[in-house]
Amino acid sequence: MEYLGAVLVVVVVLLLSIGLHEIGHMVPAKRFGVRVSHYMVGFGPTLWSRTKGETEYGLKAIPLGGYVRLVGMYPPDAAVGNPPARTWLGRLARDARQASAEEIRPGEDARAFYHLSTPKKLVVMLGGPVMNLVIAVFLMAIVLVGIGLPTYTPNLASVSTCVIPVGADQSRECTPADEAAPAAAAGIEPGDTVVSYDGTQITSWDQLSGLIRGTAAEPVPIVVERDGELVDLTITPIVAERPVYDENDVLVVDSAGEPVTEPVGFLGITPTQEMVRQSPLAVVGAVADTTWRTIEVVATLPARVGDLVEAQVNGTPRDTSSIVGVVGIGRFAGEIASTDGIEWQLKTAALLQMLAALNVALFVFNLIPLPPLDGGHVAAALWEGGRRQVARLRGLPRPGPFDSAKLVPLAYSVFVLLGAVGLLLIYADIVNPVQI
Repeated sequence: MEYLGAVLVVVVVLLLSIGLHEIGHMVPAKRFGVRVSHYMVGFGPTLWSRTKGETEYGLKAIPLGGYVRLVGMYPPDAAVGNPPARTWLGRLARDARQASAEEIRPGEDARAFYHLSTPKKLVVMLGGPVMNLVIAVFLMAIVLVGIGLPTYTPNLASVSTCVIPVGADQSRECTPADEAAPAAAAGIEPGDTVVSYDGTQITSWDQLSGLIRGTAAEPVPIVVERDGELVDLTITPIVAERPVYDENDVLVVDSAGEPVTEPVGFLGITPTQEMVRQSPLAVVGAVADTTWRTIEVVATLPARVGDLVEAQVNGTPRDTSSIVGVVGIGRFAGEIASTDGIEWQLKTAALLQMLAALNVALFVFNLIPLPPLDGGHVAAALWEGGRRQVARLRGLPRPGPFDSAKLVPLAYSVFVLLGAVGLLLIYADIVNPVQI
């Protein structure tokens, strides 16, 4: 039930994200006077619809996107000089212009989208992706400010009684031959909170860990809080070979597969892990970091799709960094929710972080400057505005609207390509899913 519940949450949040994305387009368009004839969440057959005012609102069968139909998206033939349609590409553009013109009601040509100024077109086109970014910030704020992140604290969960050499079974019992651990010998107990170490006030586990690792085998004053009282102790660290971990807390191994070690100060204490709420400023940093990592993925998308195809053809397991589709996201959510031994706060935080990352992906992906993506319309609006500014600076007559219908063949090609990649992701996420 937890698995299905998490999948349902993903579906609902995905639909809400799509719906709010389209609202981000629709609201400014209506505010600028453009008639919006359709507002649809999903593609394919219509499951439900209702007309309110001059807009039909509906829900379609395939929840993989959505659209708002802005009347007059393409300028009519007369506005772009009646270009001849000599090739099939020209005929596609002509048909798109004519279909767009047919949607304009008599006497409402001024309400057509193509009449908007460049700044207003940019507001309309960027409204959708920006809405996804706002959703990501909202979800990330719930995680960081509301729930918090799992953080190690100076409160001690356990105290080792001996030092077990690197390479030995770290779960085995201590033996008389083992060297006594400094913390136990100094009288430190589980539940103590380290207040200061070697005269330095302790505010975090990372700070304490760094101080311990950098100390030599010499007596050090340490103050702990125990049952509400401060206890002054003296501890003599030992310098031991301990495993090296990278920035992602992954054990570093050498070419032979053996753990890499380094000599560091060691006490034999283990911190507790608590959910610590973060500053609102942390939300900005987290969303910015997620956005940058998403940009890196999108920039290497062709190579990643190639790796995905290769994995399917050769039947090899997919890398954990492989791109995934909606099916893979649903699987991740279900596995997170159904994993035993994890507190509900951690599960909720992980699920919300994943949904925030999904909205960041929608934000970044939709800004790719290719039609029919929002970035393609943004690029067309910028081109149109740039031409007009150049003409103004040169004292030339104001150019007419850019014939964006010429991009329709490209839009069809991109749509087919994205559809093919989407189907490939669905297939791969079912038969060869990424293991987490």
